[in-house]
Amino acid sequence: MTKALRLSISCCLMLHFAATAQQKQPVLPIEKQHQLYNEFKAFCSIPNTGEPAQMERNVQFITGMLKETGMKIQVLRATQPNIPPLVFAELTVPGAKRTVLFYAHYDGQPVTPAAWAKGIAPFEPVLYSAPFDKGGQLMAEPAAGEAFAGDLRLYARGAGDDKAGVMTIIEACRQLVKEGKQPASNIKLLFEGEEEKGSTHLAEILEANKDLLAADDWIIADGPVHPSGKPEISFGVRGDVNVEITTYGPNRPLHSGHYGNWAPNPAWRLVQLLATMRNNSGHVLIKNWYTDVVPFTPEEKAAVAKIPKDEQVLAASLGLAKTEGSGETQIALLNQPSLNINGLQSADVGSLSRNVIPTTATAALDLRLVLGNDWQRQIDKLVKHVEAQGYFVTDHDPTAEERLQHALIAKITHGTGYNAQRTPMSLPFSQELIKAVQAGTTKPVVVLPGTGGSLPLKIIEDKMGVHIVIVPIANYDDNQHAENENLRLQNLWDGICEYRVIMERL
Repeated sequence: MTKALRLSISCCLMLHFAATAQQKQPVLPIEKQHQLYNEFKAFCSIPNTGEPAQMERNVQFITGMLKETGMKIQVLRATQPNIPPLVFAELTVPGAKRTVLFYAHYDGQPVTPAAWAKGIAPFEPVLYSAPFDKGGQLMAEPAAGEAFAGDLRLYARGAGDDKAGVMTIIEACRQLVKEGKQPASNIKLLFEGEEEKGSTHLAEILEANKDLLAADDWIIADGPVHPSGKPEISFGVRGDVNVEITTYGPNRPLHSGHYGNWAPNPAWRLVQLLATMRNNSGHVLIKNWYTDVVPFTPEEKAAVAKIPKDEQVLAASLGLAKTEGSGETQIALLNQPSLNINGLQSADVGSLSRNVIPTTATAALDLRLVLGNDWQRQIDKLVKHVEAQGYFVTDHDPTAEERLQHALIAKITHGTGYNAQRTPMSLPFSQELIKAVQAGTTKPVVVLPGTGGSLPLKIIEDKMGVHIVIVPIANYDDNQHAENENLRLQNLWDGICEYRVIMERL
């Protein structure tokens, strides 16, 4: 083969793949980029941490976006007042044999503004040229007629988790309607405002609106794509429940010089108690913590084996010289229940630190559950472990009499949890969805049996009897639940294209 012929073939192949990529991943027109960016920025500027008035503002914004779809819109509320409602919309397609419901949530995690980087505020969205901690610079928004570079980051609470999901679903619908195209199935949309608080009223609202929300399958737009940047489909989530443990010392703060070595310090008691729960490799030492875990099926193991091996690169990007898990892969560890410390509190640190023995110490724990675990049973295992360390366990602050009766006291409280959920990957719907997502991208799709995050999918599955699959769009380094949350704009553009293809093909 001559050099000229090789060059000719190479050029043809480049043009072919460029044309294919353009066909499968259409570039959003510049005018549309500006419109979506401004709309998304306005959406992210509305606080969404749970205060009723701000949540109602989010609802109004979402219903405003939905009006362009021509869909039937309803706001579904719990019986109790001041509970963030669900926003529902429906599009009936003549002759459709299936109904697919698309879900995302509009609420976000609490914020500590002082923890955010200088110049970045939770609800004052700003644009950076790249992640600011990787050298990205604060920049002005592109002028009219100028395209948005795909790697630009919008910093704001909720940008990645999960207002991007809400925006993606709505815009995909709007584009189809505007172009006069019909989805392949009846489409229902549902946007929740209480997911970050455990979806405590979701079951009630689902039960009250069972006929309205009836569907064959649910697709969830939440979570980040694979760290490689490849599109991802997850067929399950871990369950979750939050627990707080408080230990007690003297009934008033004491001078550490006068009373140190004599009056018990509750902070020491707490850290010593926590140290009995987990070893240095991350293995939980609580009795029977892992005994009810349902292992991956052969099909799920095969899918795990195909996942890109880039953990060393990920660890390096996070500044980790060594990871936990005794050599097990990150994906394998996602099918094990975890015990995480979300926060510790006892007296003060920094400029407010004082020489005292504090009265209490509290740890906020996050129990992630996998298939087979029950959230109440997992809490019971934790409580029995604490009792086995000699503690009197209570669910209230100890009385004066209890303080004198028991040398070691631990108050253990918890929220309402939910269990893990996993959808079989062999289902016809599962296989159709994989093909639909792959049709919308030139990159190989990463298929996961389950993701590490938690969503109320078990509640939905139990109440509605549906198949549920997650198709995330956010960047893996979006800092969800933490300070400096952000969204890479190309992930939003790609997500919209991806969901549009899903709606057309399913």
